[in-house]
Amino acid sequence: MRYSRRNVLGMGAMTAAAGLFGLAACSGPAPAAPAAPARRFEVMRTDAQWREQLSPAQYAVLRQQSTERPFSSPLNKEHRRGTFNCAGCALPLFSSSTKFDSGTGWPSFWAPLHGAVEEDRDTTLGMIRIEAHCRRCGGHLGHVFDDGPRPTGLRYCMNGVAMSFSAA
Repeated sequence: MRYSRRNVLGMGAMTAAAGLFGLAACSGPAPAAPAAPARRFEVMRTDAQWREQLSPAQYAVLRQQSTERPFSSPLNKEHRRGTFNCAGCALPLFSSSTKFDSGTGWPSFWAPLHGAVEEDRDTTLGMIRIEAHCRRCGGHLGHVFDDGPRPTGLRYCMNGVAMSFSAA
């Protein structure tokens, strides 16, 4: 099930308030969750190799699921014909023909290239979202929402720092 921006923002506000009250009740560290088995991708690197290859901002987004500041990416204003590629492994992810201005401050697309992006359930921040990641290296790209334009009705809200652009 996908959520609208309004639902996500409302749930986020409630979660933040609950979190503030919950912090006061915490008296010690939370028990460690069992480690999930590592996923295998075509492109696998050590943490040190990723840090060497990527800029600090790219590493934070692609490898640590961070989010860049809205309106900070030059790719948000990229309107030439071409392809948006993964900054981690150069896999083509999105065609410029599917890009649209969502007004959110992040590059947005209504569909990825076939087989380029995989999706996972993301429950961080106390809400359920759909995470989009590169199917070849597993790099975090952003999230998918159901408030996009036709023909899919989806908005792939991507971090520009997680991508590069190749003009056609």
